[in-house]
Amino acid sequence: MVDNLYDAMNEPRYCGIPTFMRTPYITDLNELDIALLGIPYDGAVEARSGARQGPRQIRDMSSMMRKIHHVTRINPYTLCRVGDVGDVHFHKIFDIESSHADITDFIETLYCSAVIPISVGGDHSITLPIMRALAKETSVGLIHVDAHTDCCDEEMNSRYSHGTPFRRAVEEGLLDPTRTIQIGIRGAANSEECWEFGRKHGIRIIYIEEFSKIGVKNVIDEARKIVGDQRTYISFDIDSIDPAFAPGTGTPEIGGILPIEAQALIRGLRGLNIVGADIVEVSPPFDSSGNTALIAATLMYEILCIIADAKHSSSKRRT
Repeated sequence: MVDNLYDAMNEPRYCGIPTFMRTPYITDLNELDIALLGIPYDGAVEARSGARQGPRQIRDMSSMMRKIHHVTRINPYTLCRVGDVGDVHFHKIFDIESSHADITDFIETLYCSAVIPISVGGDHSITLPIMRALAKETSVGLIHVDAHTDCCDEEMNSRYSHGTPFRRAVEEGLLDPTRTIQIGIRGAANSEECWEFGRKHGIRIIYIEEFSKIGVKNVIDEARKIVGDQRTYISFDIDSIDPAFAPGTGTPEIGGILPIEAQALIRGLRGLNIVGADIVEVSPPFDSSGNTALIAATLMYEILCIIADAKHSSSKRRT
């Protein structure tokens, strides 16, 4: 029995049923403004699987989060109603397109209830079905932090792998390439198509060398200029972080972004019209320390803060 003074945030970190950020598990969407959810799916990877286990470990590590942000002083839980809505349920887990349809259906339910989703994957293919729900009526802009552009046409003869979601999203009219920025791109490829697609369609690609040269502040300014005040989605692949800090991912690339730079980058997006976000590609089997999941949970909290702040500010303007 829970008494009236119970506050999950004040409980020992090892107590209670693990939910994202120790928020309540919510089934009634009328009680929510922002939904935290897991998408434990990695059926679209071509190499090292394990991201299906990401949501469970990130939930556990997110118990380390607290309420009030030390820089912005944002307390997302006083600004908005935040809760964990559980995981997407899959009906045919070995069928990529069927699994993607399950994701779209789940996100669409949230969208129709005016609930903003912050999703935890899972491999990066999950972003495409999320966008199918959020951008059904109008396309979205994108702030994409990653080591890879994920704009290939096919991987292993599949058009729906974790290396193809943003190409498909542009083709389906879900993603406005002229309002898209990809940050931290690096690593060799077997074909130039992944880079050329973005160049031909107007996607702004900031390779890691440019990121290091111009610095986080200028990258933030560029991102804000590109997406403007229109509807924008954030997709954060954990392999954007240098594997010295986040080794638990399927496709690590050395020479990446530092965790503190990633935090500053997200904080710099405060005030944008963010309609949803995801953090993907955390693969616990490749990091027994749990540090990769801790970084993901912390970045999830950073994203939650700016989304809660924006939603609260928007609600105040309407009233």
